[in-house]
Amino acid sequence: MPYRNNDDLPIPIQHHLPPHAQDIYREAFNHAFLAHAGDPRQEEAAHRIAWAAVKRSYVKVGDIWVSRRGDRQ
Repeated sequence: MPYRNNDDLPIPIQHHLPPHAQDIYREAFNHAFLAHAGDPRQEEAAHRIAWAAVKRSYVKVGDIWVSRRGDRQ
């Protein structure tokens, strides 16, 4: 199911990702979810694509996700 806002994201994502990364995750998930309509693994595919989108802009350093550009929190 698509997420309307970041408060609707799974709790672990809300707790571990900074707000901008949550935006990226939500937007990528929603797009992928709609693009994979009818696929029995629709939700799984959407989560994988969303994580890939986050990892293009953020990197995990220890327990903290930081922007690869260094200008976003």
